[in-house]
Amino acid sequence: MEKYLFDNGFFEFVHSEEDFIIDGNTKRIKRNFVRRPPGIRALIVDKESKKILFSREFRYELNDWDLRLPGGKVFDSLDDYKRSLEKDDVLDHVEMTVPKEVLEEIGLIVNNPKLIKVSKDGAGVIWDLYYYEITDYKISKDGPQLEEDEVINGYVWKSFDEIIDLCNQNLIHEDRTVGVLLTYILNNR
Repeated sequence: MEKYLFDNGFFEFVHSEEDFIIDGNTKRIKRNFVRRPPGIRALIVDKESKKILFSREFRYELNDWDLRLPGGKVFDSLDDYKRSLEKDDVLDHVEMTVPKEVLEEIGLIVNNPKLIKVSKDGAGVIWDLYYYEITDYKISKDGPQLEEDEVINGYVWKSFDEIIDLCNQNLIHEDRTVGVLLTYILNNR
């Protein structure tokens, strides 16, 4: 059972009571958490040169530039997300969002994106990020088509070794992305 305490149209604060089966025993857990719609991130990979494409994006939460994987939100509102949860078709929306976001932010037309990881946030926050590997793409003649508040200043290919150095130097600020990148590199060297 969930009770909605507050929402601002994109985040909701929830109190829930749920039964969990732990080692064969049912335990009722009461908890409070924040939920927001999921996002996607795209690892655009050149497998031959072992490089991944990043954008240089101004991030308002940092008040600074960051190297980012292309990506973005899946739903424009919390209500859209909740309707999708009820229909159990969130993944359908995620898969439609991947090519849209990559086209908007990078100006690439993608084929056959492959889901490689769903990153879950902490116990008090439900915010999933879906990470996709993209190796099949072509350049759109129209180029990137950024949303109004997005500020991206260039794109750069980084080798696996360069990415490891960037992660060590804390120059990629989205920590979940750091974990996914390092795991991807370890599995694809």
